[in-house]
Amino acid sequence: MSKRKAPQETLNEGITDFLIELANYERNVNRAIHKYNAYRKAASVIAKYPNKIKSGTEAKKLDGVGAKIAEKIDEFLTTGKLRKLEKIRNDDTSSSINFLTRVTGIGPAAARKFYDEGVKTLEDLKKVEHKLNHHQQIGLNCILQCFSQALILQELEELDPEYIGTICGSYRRGAESSGDIDILLTHPDFTSLSEKQPRLLHSVVEHLESVGFVTDTLSKGDTKFMGVCQLQKGEEDEKDFDHRRIDIRLIPKDQYYCGVLYFTGSDIFNKNMRTHALEKGFTLNEYTIRPLGVTGMAGEPLLVDSEKDIFDYIHMKYREPKDRSE
Repeated sequence: MSKRKAPQETLNEGITDFLIELANYERNVNRAIHKYNAYRKAASVIAKYPNKIKSGTEAKKLDGVGAKIAEKIDEFLTTGKLRKLEKIRNDDTSSSINFLTRVTGIGPAAARKFYDEGVKTLEDLKKVEHKLNHHQQIGLNCILQCFSQALILQELEELDPEYIGTICGSYRRGAESSGDIDILLTHPDFTSLSEKQPRLLHSVVEHLESVGFVTDTLSKGDTKFMGVCQLQKGEEDEKDFDHRRIDIRLIPKDQYYCGVLYFTGSDIFNKNMRTHALEKGFTLNEYTIRPLGVTGMAGEPLLVDSEKDIFDYIHMKYREPKDRSE
């Protein structure tokens, strides 16, 4: 199988990105819904435009792109940035309110109210968790898990940039709340044909212990670790830590993406995908995808460099993790 090219950004992605950022600012900070709608409409129209926009004049010919937006497009194309956006990003009020609205259940009005009460950062929000309603507490929990994922990937990068890690399970499918943290880990040095390399797993566990993320070990083998980690909810007091089960599996590089697909789930989605694979002449499990011969015997494992490769082999439309709950 030929190597797939890295995904390219859409033709006018830089323009649509800054329009969406301006739209969110108008909605969340200024509460100017008409400006929000105008920026969103322009972004939508430009995203569908089949050519690379070379000027504001060209963009202005599109329905939904007015003179002021065309001027901003000219500025962006000329300088690579936007003065208005730079000012917004450097403004504490704007950045704080935009951050707060990222928490599920906190809309622009609630974000402004929290900001006026002195809540500006994640740390501030954790201190007033008792004031959050159930929906907002779920949203805060998701943000904490998001930070835990960023922490894990950052620590892997510091330990060895060649590590690849993915947090799977319901978290990857976008669940509002998930209990255990399931991490799949691989490294180019470890394949299904090489000898076991427990050091690859043990080094990661020891590093996560050293930074205080992993607190307890339940079991540690050559390829699987089970333990307890902590997500900080408040100050350094132990009671302000949210403790979670954490499982880390080390998987051979050539089997990694089949493993990511399987452990992302859901169980129903996996079952339906395996059935579809059989109908197309393949056998699929958590390790490999193999073609079935005329006798029904499975052949050699196929090369898999991404989850999408698996979908392509069985002629199935790719589904994002958030769309795999059934």
